[in-house]
Amino acid sequence: MSVRIDIAGLRPERIAVVPSPLAELGMALHALSEPGHHPGLQGWVTSVTARLDSSLADRMCEADFLWRTTFSDVFLPCAGVPGHGPGPGTLPGTTLTDDLDLLDKLSDEQFVDAALEFTCALPYSTDGASALADAGVRERALELAAARGPQQLRFSERLLADPPGVRGWLRRFARDCDEAFFADAWSRLRHQLAADARHKTELLRRKGLAAALAAVSPSLTLDESAARITVDKLGDGHSATGDGGLLLVPTSLGRPHLMVLHRHGWQPVLHYPVGSAEPVAPPSVEQLALRMTALSHPVRMRICRHLARSSYTTGELAQALGMTAPEISRHLGVLKKAGLIGTRRRGRYVHYQLDVTVVARLGSDFLEGILR
Repeated sequence: MSVRIDIAGLRPERIAVVPSPLAELGMALHALSEPGHHPGLQGWVTSVTARLDSSLADRMCEADFLWRTTFSDVFLPCAGVPGHGPGPGTLPGTTLTDDLDLLDKLSDEQFVDAALEFTCALPYSTDGASALADAGVRERALELAAARGPQQLRFSERLLADPPGVRGWLRRFARDCDEAFFADAWSRLRHQLAADARHKTELLRRKGLAAALAAVSPSLTLDESAARITVDKLGDGHSATGDGGLLLVPTSLGRPHLMVLHRHGWQPVLHYPVGSAEPVAPPSVEQLALRMTALSHPVRMRICRHLARSSYTTGELAQALGMTAPEISRHLGVLKKAGLIGTRRRGRYVHYQLDVTVVARLGSDFLEGILR
């Protein structure tokens, strides 16, 4: 499972690393709605929530499906606005007002389809009918919105009936959030984001895309021969830069999320967290699945119980568990392939022991994997 971005023909000058105030506002709203995703922001979330005006808090709930699960592509409108000239595609605005002006440049179909992404599950990586143009898609969108509750249904009905009105609502809401809490946060965060963007841009210039992607996240890999970027995620998706560019957008509020905008017809965007990095690179989705599968077998769980306390040889484990040595060897092979146990040789004997650090991180690795 992964998201793939084909970059055949992508020229270096069409790659840009630029912060986006509107995208950071989307991330702020997500953190306020789902603080459990962001334990490092608990203090900030508590402070903002405590002083939030009740009417603004109600408006946050009115359309929180746009940012609670992750955040909608409407917070990165630059990706949907065609670029012109030899440089990268349309870039985010330098101010929140500039970014909101880009939101107004999206067509009604683009705006509605992006806003309904988490409601009606429209085709994302491929072309598909718009809910504004197709009665069947529209009906299905409203059915799914109704299943999520009356508030989401009301908002979806408004969106389909009056896209410009809802766009204006979102613009006013963003400005009110800016006045209430975001302007203060952005004044602190924009310097870190700008510094990171300069650093990644310099890496691009001096060492190329592979080095810049490696600095963004260990979950990104570049296959230069296939002209493809692969993002290790639990979802599947596909995009291509085509005649456009590739945009990297840093976020200070986004860890552990590494988001990929791969909407059909939009410029691909990698929205990545900056700040304190994890001390150990997280395992790939494949490695995580191997570890979870390895520990799902009751015999291997019993083996781990022994190996957590001391090192054992295959023969010692066979005697302790009442099994044959070949049976134990097969289970040890699964655990070793998953990276859960280590070995060391003493004379002609091989001793196995559980890697307790890896096992202790399994819960956080799993959570990071499904949130990434």
